[in-house]
Amino acid sequence: MAGIYIHIPFCKTKCHYCDFYKSTDFASRPDFLTALHLEIASRKNEILGEEIESIYFGGGTPSVLKVAEISGIVERIASVYSVSPQAEITMECNPDDLTADYLGELKASPVNRLSIGTQSFNDRDLKSMNRRHNGKQAVNAVSEAQKAGFSNISIDLIYGLPQQTLEAWIDNVEQAIALNVQHISAYHLTYHEGTVFYDYLKNGKIKELPDELSFDQFKWLKSALEKAGFEHYEISNFACNGLYSKHNKAYWERKAYLGFGPSAHSFDLKTRRWNVSSLRNYLEAFEQRKPNWETEVLSQQDQYNDYVITSLRTQWGISDHYLLTNFEPRFEKHFKAEAQQFITSNHLVVEEGTYKLTTEGLFISDRIMEQLLFIEES
Repeated sequence: MAGIYIHIPFCKTKCHYCDFYKSTDFASRPDFLTALHLEIASRKNEILGEEIESIYFGGGTPSVLKVAEISGIVERIASVYSVSPQAEITMECNPDDLTADYLGELKASPVNRLSIGTQSFNDRDLKSMNRRHNGKQAVNAVSEAQKAGFSNISIDLIYGLPQQTLEAWIDNVEQAIALNVQHISAYHLTYHEGTVFYDYLKNGKIKELPDELSFDQFKWLKSALEKAGFEHYEISNFACNGLYSKHNKAYWERKAYLGFGPSAHSFDLKTRRWNVSSLRNYLEAFEQRKPNWETEVLSQQDQYNDYVITSLRTQWGISDHYLLTNFEPRFEKHFKAEAQQFITSNHLVVEEGTYKLTTEGLFISDRIMEQLLFIEES
C-alpha cells in the first residue's frame, strides 16, 4: 500500500510560525493546476502494482482551491494509479474558508477527511500568529463540517507560544475536546529560520516559553486527551476509536509515497526525492517537460537513522527484532549502547523487546533521537 501527497502552495497570508513552501500570488494558479496534472500523469511508473490507500492535500492552504479543482486532481490520480475504494482522502482547510456552501460541495466530493487548522481558540494567540480567523470562526468551522456530514475530522493546535499561560492552554484543549472531533494534532511551537517568529526571537521582540511551562502544557494535554478517550499514538497526534491519520501513519511506518507539487517529497523505501521549492521553477520545468527535482539514494546508515526518527515517535516504538533483521550488527550495538542512558533516566522504557518513549521522553524526543542516530566518523 502506498500514499500520495499533493502540495498546494497558495496562502492568502503567511503565518508567523510556518516554514512550509507557499506563495500569496494566485496569478499562476491555472498554470499550477496544469503542471500538477502533468506531474501526476508523468510519474505513473514510480509505484507499479501498489494500491493507493491515502491521498493528502497539504500546503499552503488547499481550501483556497475550488472543490471542482480538488475533485479534478483526485480524478486525475484515480485515472493513473490504482486507488483503494477505502482510501482516506484528507484535505487541510483554514476555518474561514469553510462556509456551509463550500462544505456541502466538499462532502459530495471524494474528500472524506478534514484537517482543520484551528491552531488556537484564543484570539490573542491567533492574532500573534497572523492567522486569518478568530476563535469563533474556528469553532463554527468544525460545527459546520459536522453538519455537512463529515465524521472524520482532525484539528490542529499549537502550544508553547510566547506568553501562553497554562490556563490559556487548558482552555484551548477543553474547547477542542468539547467539539467531539475524531483526531487532534498538537504541536509545540518551533522557531524555524526564515519565519517571522524566528526573526522576532533573534531580535528580542519575543521570548521562548520556559521549558518547565511547555512541559506542563504537554503533560496536561496528554492527560486531558487520554481521559477524554483519545489514544496518544504519536508525539503530536491523538486519535479516537482508532481513527489515526492513515497518511501520516504510513510515513512513520516507512511505506512508499509520492509527492506532487513544488517542494513535495517522495519515498520508495530506497531513495528520497524532493521537488524544487519554487513555484516559478516548478512551472518552467513542466513547460519544458524537464521536471526539476533532487534525489538521494539511502545508505544503510540513512535507513537506520530514518527508522529511529520515524518509529520512536510512535506508541509502537523501535523493535529490537527489526534492528537485528534489517541492519548490520553495528547499528543494533550502537542503538543499545546509546539507549541505556535514557532507560536509566526514565526517558525510555523497554517492553517485550520494544523501546518506547515515556511521557518525559516524548517531550525531549529530539534530544534522544539525536543521540540514537548513527553518524559515521570520517
